[in-house]
Amino acid sequence: MNFEFSEEQQLLRKSVHDFAEREIRPHIMEWDEQQKFPSEVFRTMSELGFMGIIFSPDYGGAGLSYVDYITILEELARVDGSVALSLAAHNSLCTNHIYTAGNEAQKKKYVSRLASGQWIGGWSLTEPEAGSDAGGTRTTATRDGNDWVLNGAKTFTTNATVADVYVLMAVTDAAQGHHGISAFIIERDRPGLIPAKKENKLGMRASDTASVLLESCRVPKENLLGKPGDGFIDSLKILDGGRISIAALAVGMAQGALDCSLKYATQRRQFGKAIAEFQAIQSKLSEMATRVEAARWLTYRAGFMKDRNKRTTKESAMAKLFASEIAVRVADEAVQIHGGYGYIKDYPAEKYYRDTKLCTIGEGTSEIQRLVIARELLREIGFEL
Repeated sequence: MNFEFSEEQQLLRKSVHDFAEREIRPHIMEWDEQQKFPSEVFRTMSELGFMGIIFSPDYGGAGLSYVDYITILEELARVDGSVALSLAAHNSLCTNHIYTAGNEAQKKKYVSRLASGQWIGGWSLTEPEAGSDAGGTRTTATRDGNDWVLNGAKTFTTNATVADVYVLMAVTDAAQGHHGISAFIIERDRPGLIPAKKENKLGMRASDTASVLLESCRVPKENLLGKPGDGFIDSLKILDGGRISIAALAVGMAQGALDCSLKYATQRRQFGKAIAEFQAIQSKLSEMATRVEAARWLTYRAGFMKDRNKRTTKESAMAKLFASEIAVRVADEAVQIHGGYGYIKDYPAEKYYRDTKLCTIGEGTSEIQRLVIARELLREIGFEL
């Protein structure tokens, strides 16, 4: 076992750290207040290879590992979770679904544009009546000659109003249940595809989240992604990687909340000394740091396994569950340490407090993660639910 990062990985972390401090931190409250998707930063990240981190150079990707990917997301989220969230949805959901389930023609056409940053991707699974129960999808796709015709509505799609292409799930055979859901690649300019209501969110406000409507949206048969009826099953595999992304976001934001708390505690003086000298504050800081470190290693363990092509359903769920809930607790303590200043926007603690909560909801709530973990534990001992 080796818990050391390579020299290259340490240099990567430093370069992303410096980038985030230089290009992102000065603008985060402006973007947050305006709910502005930072297009200019995404153009710069394209030049740095961040839009195709885990994909082969054969398709325009950077060819980095999942551990490298986690490192990049963590450092970005330490400064602004919104930027990291949008990047994660582009990489581990939309692009990765095409990269994993697509045929060669689809990968050449779509992954190359997505991984190079020429296009931004969205991934639509959730619906008004199909959240945690994604198998309850109601959007339909009906075959009509050489086309599929899609009708329905998707909610909570990250990058929805800025995406150039979407991967979207729809029912192709209702009689088959979960096995009757298929995935489709749909370009933004397809008639009948309408990015709709942009959500006014509590946190992660610079990350674009909106509904996607489909009104007799016609796509060619070549845009079916994977085998007919495998869309839901493939989505579960994609979510294994996506949950590692959310864990990385949670770790990054938790680290950011810890960092600002350490800084504030050494500068804020009460009763004639820095509050960092008080045992109560030291206790909070030590608990925060320990929990962040534990969440970090659960997350990197899942990424390590992913790099070795191991099944990570349980490990991804564990990392996502623990890291997201720890991030909420650490952000809460950060506000408490800051006192009244933790409740105003001049200090970063309040934004971490708002942003971290999404990590316990997106890509499967904490309750769903517990069900996944329990199912996997029982499966390992031969008990099938």
